[in-house]
Amino acid sequence: MMRQAVVVGAGGISGAWLPMLGEEGVEVAALVDLDEARARTQAARYRLDPLITTDLRRAIRRIRPDFVVDLTVPAAHSAVTCTALRLGCHVIGEKPMAASMAAARRMVRTAEETGRIYMVSQSRRYHAPHAGLARALAGGAVGRLTALNCAFYIGAHFGGFRDQMAHPLILDMAIHHFDLARLFSGADPRAVYAASFNPAGSWYAGDAAATCVFEMSNGVIFTYTGSWCAEGMHTSWHGDWRVIGERGTVVYARDQPPAGERVAGDGGFHRPLEPLAIEPLEVPSGQRGALREFLAALDGGPVPQGECHDNIQSLAMVFGAIASARRGRRVTIRV
Repeated sequence: MMRQAVVVGAGGISGAWLPMLGEEGVEVAALVDLDEARARTQAARYRLDPLITTDLRRAIRRIRPDFVVDLTVPAAHSAVTCTALRLGCHVIGEKPMAASMAAARRMVRTAEETGRIYMVSQSRRYHAPHAGLARALAGGAVGRLTALNCAFYIGAHFGGFRDQMAHPLILDMAIHHFDLARLFSGADPRAVYAASFNPAGSWYAGDAAATCVFEMSNGVIFTYTGSWCAEGMHTSWHGDWRVIGERGTVVYARDQPPAGERVAGDGGFHRPLEPLAIEPLEVPSGQRGALREFLAALDGGPVPQGECHDNIQSLAMVFGAIASARRGRRVTIRV
């Protein structure tokens, strides 16, 4: 029997979800948006015939869906998700989890109180090179990790809400890189020192560039530096990475396959090295991978990546970095 979902938000990101839901055996039974005309346009574009409404409660009570998909802007995530959870629905939503840590904690508590699954789709986890690199590092490919470095430089002219955010790079984009740092290191954040600024010529109202140094739970130092208004010589959207362990290093940059070297002997000024191949791990890509893990969890499968109790750790890196940048000092990260 086909599952039914209520989708909340008919903006640009819905173009990734609406066709995919049908392909994965889910009927979009209702599409909720503050702009009904926009919702009707999106439904027609993907040949859907859902209930169109501005009222989430009405949609849930009428449809009684298996789950809700939250595709709203970050500031609306907490209200949408908590409403859906309290009305008995599981929820999968886009990142970031919330626009504040207080809101994120409220969402986690609501999931606990209702006994429902709330999962954040951290789509970059579902990418073959990332999954393969995480597997290799967890298996000791370069020994115990000591440091991760990520650089991200792209000139992104979105328009819309991002242009008005106080910290567009850290809040809307760096969450991907921070979450990947957790995936690669297998660690959670403990403290951060960050500096943010808005470069000359920026088309953003808020700080579009930042440098952050995170202390992680296993002693790893994660350094992040980036800008969302850097024209020319762009890095990968995934970031350009250097991962350093006691016995070797892996470089993953410009969307080329991760590759490394590791120590192959004990003598010499420079120890002898051997090449290290990092095999990709084929996984369903992007939001599709997240959706499949979510659907499997609804059937009693394992807790999915991005489940709210885990994902709040990545969000804590975001707000820890913002707090440090504002205060000009090192900040302890508390979930």
